[in-house]
Amino acid sequence: MNKWQQQNRNSMLRRNFIQIAGLSVVAMAFQNQLLAAARSNKNIKPIEGSWFEFQHHSAVEGMPWNPALEKFTAEQWDAKVKEMADAGLRYLVLLDIAIYGKSFYPSALLPKHQLGCDDPLEVVLTAADKYGIRFFISNDFFGEWTKSIFLMKDPEVNKLRIKAMNEVAGKYAHHKSFYGWYFPNETGIKGHYDDFFIDYVNSSAAEAYRLTPKGKTLIAPYGTRNVKADDQYVRQLEQLNIDFIAYQDEIGVQKTKVEESAAFFEQLYKLHQKAAKAKLWADVEVFRFEGKVYKSALLPASPERVIQQLEAVSPYVEKILIYQYGGLINKPGSPVMAGPEESMRLYNGLVKQGYLKG
Repeated sequence: MNKWQQQNRNSMLRRNFIQIAGLSVVAMAFQNQLLAAARSNKNIKPIEGSWFEFQHHSAVEGMPWNPALEKFTAEQWDAKVKEMADAGLRYLVLLDIAIYGKSFYPSALLPKHQLGCDDPLEVVLTAADKYGIRFFISNDFFGEWTKSIFLMKDPEVNKLRIKAMNEVAGKYAHHKSFYGWYFPNETGIKGHYDDFFIDYVNSSAAEAYRLTPKGKTLIAPYGTRNVKADDQYVRQLEQLNIDFIAYQDEIGVQKTKVEESAAFFEQLYKLHQKAAKAKLWADVEVFRFEGKVYKSALLPASPERVIQQLEAVSPYVEKILIYQYGGLINKPGSPVMAGPEESMRLYNGLVKQGYLKG
């Protein structure tokens, strides 16, 4: 190849490079425009809340973060609540106030779990007061948490539950962050709700509204894919004395596929519109199991999967809550790390797409 041929070849390569680079810039700009348009779409909703716990109820599932949370001091709990608030969370749902016959606050009804601070419930509510968080406070688990039907139906358990609600309200309802109550005994919807579940919810709600008349109430049932879209289901929604129903999307527990989720929530949207009572929220599962479902540790799901989940439910629900930030999401460099390192990848992925604040 002579000098001129080489020069012509180099000139052609430069032109091709410039054309390709230009196309890449245009493609990237177009992709960014699409992303910006998607994020400006009011149907694409950010994560506004998360479940919250002092210790995960299943020891095997909570292995990646239970040991860290067990040792958290008051200062560390404060810092973790602040981290969640800084990420844009405005609602936290305390899963339980007792488990395995012990309470997570100083109680006259049960012995107390020995944790890194004496009264973690007081600490996190005080922190939530400062950082603008609204807490739904649990009214359970008083008894074996795996026997939810028994816990909902047993009269003695109900008496203990009511006493505990009165005790908790007396100690903590003065906090401005005490937004309301969460009733954690879950029902698996089999077409419709069981009558005993409606009784459990309504009896809990009656006491909740008596103790905190301005408080809100929340449930999070599973069996979302099994809902029967008929008049009976609408009537049951009308019977439930509840403010918010955050249905589990059941992706993490592998009962539903991501591509199915939107159709289930669209159906729920139409049913809730007819009932015109409880607001429709979502409980999006941001975890995967390390091994067998319910028999292994919970780990963070990939950001890609979680984003698909969020986009599936966004058009149909008022608010998106996740299960859960604690243990599955951590800000990189967090001084109150609890959970595996991959939890930082999930944080970064959600921040990048605007579902959490960085």
